[in-house]
Formats: sequence, C-alpha cells, structure tokens
Amino acid sequence: MRVVSYNVNGIRAALKKGFSDWLAATDPDIIGLQEVKCLDNQIDRTLFEDMGYQVFWHPAVKKGYSGVAILSKIVPDHVEYGMGYSLYDDEGRIIRADYGDISFINTYFPSGTTGDVRQEFKYRFLDDIYGYSQDMVREKPNLIWSGDYNICHKPIDIHNPVSNKNSSGFLPEERAWMDKFTNSGFDDSFRLVNPDPHHYTWWSYRANARANNKGWRIDYHMTTPSISRRVKRAAILTAAKHSDHCPILLEID
Repeated sequence: MRVVSYNVNGIRAALKKGFSDWLAATDPDIIGLQEVKCLDNQIDRTLFEDMGYQVFWHPAVKKGYSGVAILSKIVPDHVEYGMGYSLYDDEGRIIRADYGDISFINTYFPSGTTGDVRQEFKYRFLDDIYGYSQDMVREKPNLIWSGDYNICHKPIDIHNPVSNKNSSGFLPEERAWMDKFTNSGFDDSFRLVNPDPHHYTWWSYRANARANNKGWRIDYHMTTPSISRRVKRAAILTAAKHSDHCPILLEID
C-alpha cells in the first residue's frame, strides 16, 4: 500500500501547477490532501475519478479556507467526516477512511502563526485531538495518522532551532505535545527509517528558503506499532513543487 499526504495550499492553485500530472505519475493508492480551500463542486472531480480514485471531500464552512480530502483507489469500508466537534469540523480539519482492519486519518492541524487567538485555538485543538487519538487507538489499533501537524518535533526537524525557539510551530508546549502523542503509541514513520538531518516538508516563500533548504518538517505519517512493523519506505518527495509544502510517502506491506 502506497500512501501519500500533501498540503496542497489550495487544490485549484496546485492543479494549475501540474498536480494532476504528478498524481498520475506517482500513483499512490491513497492520498490525503490538506488545505484544499474549496468545495468539491468547485473542481472537476473527473480529473481524479478518471485515474481510478474515489473522492471524499471535507471542506471548511468558510469559503477558500482549510479543508481536507482523501482520494482513494482502494474502496473504503467507511468514511468518517470530522471528529464530531463542530468547532473543528466546521474548519474541515479531519477525515478518516477505514480499510478492513486499517484506518487512515488525514488531519490538518491549526496554525498559530497569525497571533495569540489562533495559538490558543491550536492548544485547545491539541488537547482535544489527543483525547480523540486515545479513543481511536482503542477502537482502531491499526492506524496511519497523516497530515500537516504544523509542529516541528525536534531540533533536527527545523533548519534553525535556536532562532525559531519562540516561533509558533516550534514552541516548547507544542513540542511537548508531540512527545506526549508519540509516547502514547504513535511512531514518526519517517524517523523509523531515516535518522539524518536536513529533511524538510515546508519552506517559507521568503528569502529563497526552498532553494537553500531552510525548511521545517511539519508533515507526518504517524503509525501505531502494528503498522510501524510493516513500513517498507518513508520518504519526502521534494521534487513536487505545487505548494509551499511537499508530499510525503509511506509504503507498507
């Protein structure tokens, strides 16, 4: 099974940059998209359906904002839209697809970069999503929890940890949450196979950051131990340039 996660920063913008050709060439079985920023009737679904994908869309209520989607060549047994909490579901933060005994959860975590109000919202989300994750582990023990977490976990995951120590996305409280989350039964699948530095998934549009590889690793495929044992490959697909993020790939037996 080949699973991809990709914050496209607007699917319509990404399509204009060749996203559909890239998707056809990459050919994942499942791809979770974050920040689709549109309703499903605002795109041509046949672009994906003609490639063999079923399309599951969970947009935000606010137009042009947030939203997640799953494109799947494997027919899921069930798709769950949201987590049953309108505060987050109205922002299109989470969608889950169940495949036999495996569940794929695609999540777009809030950013706190616009100020204190949204940072507090992010902390509230982290508290609530942690509780939700513990319920999910008990209910669905074979989990792939993918998406844009908007947090760099460790200094190795950010190009300049010293200058960014007070930046949203690398704050001590956020990193402590990642410690708690991973200690509760989730593995960072990329670090299972690649301990090396200088691997990032997001770059600022400023100061030629991507060309200079001054980035942040904030996109993850988190896996429960039963899935972690089946990981064949975990990679960051930096050649894809349809967004300020790049996609991440997970292959499991």
